[in-house]
Amino acid sequence: MKSIRLARWLAAALASFVTLSSPAAQPKEALVYFGTYTREAKDRVVSKGIYVSRLDFKSGQLTEPELAAEAVNPAFLAIHPNKRFLYAVGEVSKGGGVMAYAIQDDGRLKLLNERPSGGAGPTHLVVDRAGKNVLVANYGGGSIACLPLNDDGSLKPMSAFVQHTGSSVNPQRQKEPHAHGIYTDPANNFVFVPDLGLDKVMIYKFDSAAGKLAPNEPAFAAVKPGSGPRHFAFTPKGQFAYVINELVCTMTAFSYAPASGTLTEVQTISTLPEGVNVEKGMSTAEVFTHPTGRFLYGSNRGHDTIVVYAINQKDGSLKVVEHEPTQTKIPRGFGIDPTGRYLIAGGQNSDNATVFRIEGKNGALTPTGQSVKVGSPVCVEFVTR
Repeated sequence: MKSIRLARWLAAALASFVTLSSPAAQPKEALVYFGTYTREAKDRVVSKGIYVSRLDFKSGQLTEPELAAEAVNPAFLAIHPNKRFLYAVGEVSKGGGVMAYAIQDDGRLKLLNERPSGGAGPTHLVVDRAGKNVLVANYGGGSIACLPLNDDGSLKPMSAFVQHTGSSVNPQRQKEPHAHGIYTDPANNFVFVPDLGLDKVMIYKFDSAAGKLAPNEPAFAAVKPGSGPRHFAFTPKGQFAYVINELVCTMTAFSYAPASGTLTEVQTISTLPEGVNVEKGMSTAEVFTHPTGRFLYGSNRGHDTIVVYAINQKDGSLKVVEHEPTQTKIPRGFGIDPTGRYLIAGGQNSDNATVFRIEGKNGALTPTGQSVKVGSPVCVEFVTR
């Protein structure tokens, strides 16, 4: 009898494993949202707001984007962890705001409400990992803010605000603070803000339940003067972090101590090929780690490539794999789908987005031949259900 019960238990366990790991249990497609700069050309409207497309995971086919919601300069987007809500900045020089949307069954967006961002030129935002707050960085104002969320996804009034002060060595770009991104660590205990104007990644203690920010000790991690830190990414397990430096086209790798929120520099490496110098019109933009934590990707504007690095799993240092042309002009934003199979690069100045397949062995990018028209895409976000 024991052997029969054991055989039945093993059969049931095997059936459960097959069900969970079968292709039918995996998402077949993703909604792909494009944040854009809204503008008009002489003979046409280039962009009206946020656009949505669909990516088929099997074929790599990306459908033609459709308008999901009209908005003014919804340049950066963030998805709630429950995948029911989307948030966007309204990047304007005065009176910038944050918009909350409900994601409809057809992928279109229903506006819930809008709140002031607390500063000029809001350029980046994130939903904290508990899904309780939206954190926003104001580039023009050099400040950050926290806006708690209601259960229905709408935004409450601001619960925290921090104004940065100071400058750095570049007289054209660093006369004042420019908060360019905002991120939480994987444990949701600290907030990190690359400030291009200060050459620092500012570090704050974060109370998600109360929506509060407090200075950390250490208060920041510095990069080489004149670098201009822009965007930031953790590895999935949180042992390493990376900041892409806009003004000099470099990537700085850090080890991370989660108990204290401390970043310790490991390496700074160029995002450009060996022998290529930074020229006028060249700068970096976006950075993401692969879901496996084995690869890192960064975009080069002007050079119009994605740099791919392999991540040393022992110390977080980087080794260049390749520089892949994006087939776009000015790849300000790109995204990696949650399964880690595809990368989509947006071309801010070419009004298109291109799809690449990610090779599992080395993280290299292979063009799929898929390209769609979308006006001034500067952010790419995915939703799978």
